[in-house]
Amino acid sequence: MPDTAPVAAVADKTKRMRAWVDSLRDRIVAEFHKLEDEAPPALYGDKPAGRFEITPWVREAGGGGVMGFLRNGRFFEKAGVHISEVHGTFTPEMAATMPGADKDPRFVATGISLIAHMWSPRVPAVHMNTRFLATTQGWFGGGADLTPLLSEQRSQDAPDARAFHGEMKKACDAYAPDAYEKFKKECDEYFYVHHRKEPRGIGGIFYDRLASGDWEKDFQFTKNVGEAFLAAYPPIARKHMHEKWTDAEREEQLVRRGRYVEFNLLWDRGTMFGLKTGGNIETILSSMPPLVRWP
Repeated sequence: MPDTAPVAAVADKTKRMRAWVDSLRDRIVAEFHKLEDEAPPALYGDKPAGRFEITPWVREAGGGGVMGFLRNGRFFEKAGVHISEVHGTFTPEMAATMPGADKDPRFVATGISLIAHMWSPRVPAVHMNTRFLATTQGWFGGGADLTPLLSEQRSQDAPDARAFHGEMKKACDAYAPDAYEKFKKECDEYFYVHHRKEPRGIGGIFYDRLASGDWEKDFQFTKNVGEAFLAAYPPIARKHMHEKWTDAEREEQLVRRGRYVEFNLLWDRGTMFGLKTGGNIETILSSMPPLVRWP
């Protein structure tokens, strides 16, 4: 059964989740700084390695967060790693879609969201987020997925896909025997560009409204997803970091980014949640690539 404690009673759980995402953010930022330092100037241009700009923000209706942006770096064209902890009252429209909000429309939510777009079309874009949300019920959600930009990499049998899925499977297997297949299927179904009838990338895992009745187990799984991201993505980025690319590959990258934009603006529930609950526009739309092309 879901956690049925009222919002005020989950303060300790919210605090623990916030402490975890803060620590995960710090480790991801440090790892991304290493990638910036390692990117060869001969290939990426003779400019200083980029660094994240960390900026707190306040939500007028309650709570706030911390934005983390790395723009126009040596390796990363744009990366965002953001923390949020917000609270307030759902509108009747939103309350109707949220478990437990029919009894009490107040809510609290905290989590981390990440998106990274590289200059090199040979390095896949990546997304990860985890969150804890509570009304009169509480649950976890999140996941991670990989989006290669070149046709030769856009297969779940490609080496990068196997490596990425392998780390996600380890996190799932530690949670439940059937978790990986279930959450992989949810990811494939969710990150789908319906109007194009094509997947956004090569998937990963996705879960929502996870409330097994064992909060500690669900929390540990959510932490393991963050660990799996750190184990999976930096090696993939380093694998392709020294590869040269062509103008045609850069063009393909920009066109594929257009699909990313279409999904996030038309189909992404997280985008809609953030906009409808008065979130920070810059963080909500930080997944938008800096340069995109529609042929």
